[in-house]
Amino acid sequence: MRVKRGVTAHKRHKKYLKMAKGYRGSRSKLFRTARETVEHALCNAYTDRKRKKRDFRKLWIQRINAAARQYGMSYSSFMHGLNLGGITLNRKVIADMAVNDQDGFNSLIEIARSRVQ
Repeated sequence: MRVKRGVTAHKRHKKYLKMAKGYRGSRSKLFRTARETVEHALCNAYTDRKRKKRDFRKLWIQRINAAARQYGMSYSSFMHGLNLGGITLNRKVIADMAVNDQDGFNSLIEIARSRVQ
């Protein structure tokens, strides 16, 4: 007895077309182009989950650098001073302090400055 694959093929096609919903033109209507587009999008989603971490770290470093330079310190000397001072806050928290908590960031600057000199 032979195996008829119409149901499985239909399910597979529906799965890709459902994932391609919202794409423009034939990318959401035709199976072959929809599958190509969805697979490409899934690859981008995978790599961008990794890239997001890099991008946020870059953003935090830029914010810390800009805030530290307002107090006359470079980013590297500021972070070195914090390490010497035994402060183990991560860059996300320090960048948030630089934006939202000026007094707290100022106290970090004072600690870093005293340790570097």
